[in-house]
Amino acid sequence: MKQFLFVLRRPPHSGAFVQEMLDIILTTAAFDQPTSLLLLDDAVFQLKHGQQPADFGMKDTASIYRALEIYDVKLVYAELESLEERGLKPADLCLPVQTIYRKDIASLMRRHQVLFPG
Repeated sequence: MKQFLFVLRRPPHSGAFVQEMLDIILTTAAFDQPTSLLLLDDAVFQLKHGQQPADFGMKDTASIYRALEIYDVKLVYAELESLEERGLKPADLCLPVQTIYRKDIASLMRRHQVLFPG
C-alpha cells in the first residue's frame, strides 16, 4: 500500500484552496490509504487555536482538521522552524502535531511513495 504525504504551505483562509486540499486528504484517507500531513511555512497557522473565520465570511477549517483522526490520519507534522519563525509553539495548535526539523524533511518525504504538494 502506498504512503501519502500531503505537504501544505499556504495560510488558512487563502480562498477555497485549503478547503479543497482538506477534501482531497479526507477522500484519500477514506479509501484506507495511509495518509500523513506536513505543515510548512504559513500553513502552520491553519491549526492555530482561536481563529474566527466566520467574522470574515470564511469557513472554519479547524473543525475539519479535528475530523482527521476519525479518518485515521494520525500523523500530522509541523516544521519546528516554521512554528518558531511565526512565534508559535505546538501548544498553540488545535491538534497534537509531531514537530520535525527542516533538515529532516527530505528523509520524511522519502518514506512516502506519493507526495502531494499544496
